[in-house]
Amino acid sequence: MKKTSCALLLALCASAGARAECNVPEQPTLPDGAEASMEEMLAGQKAVKSFQEANMDYMKCMEARMAAAKQAGEDAETKDARKAALETYTAAVEAYNKAVSAEETVAGDFNTQVREYKAANK
Repeated sequence: MKKTSCALLLALCASAGARAECNVPEQPTLPDGAEASMEEMLAGQKAVKSFQEANMDYMKCMEARMAAAKQAGEDAETKDARKAALETYTAAVEAYNKAVSAEETVAGDFNTQVREYKAANK
């Protein structure tokens, strides 16, 4: 029983620690391409690039969390510890996939604003 409690406690502490170091980046506010100046569009581009870099760091952190949860599941000696590891792994995969979607959305939305900017400044 003591061994089970210790293993579960370690798994929970590890997942809580991993969670604390993975920070979801805030999506940038994009300029309105139909009305923005060139400077505003360049600032928007810079904000998108900064978001992408921060999002890449976040996804790497989530990859590490997935690997740790997978290992914890493999090392688990009890059903409860395996279940906790699987839940942590599943949450990390979902967060990773959400980050990928966010990056695709931000890039797509910015590209739309670039097209609008070009159309408004022919």
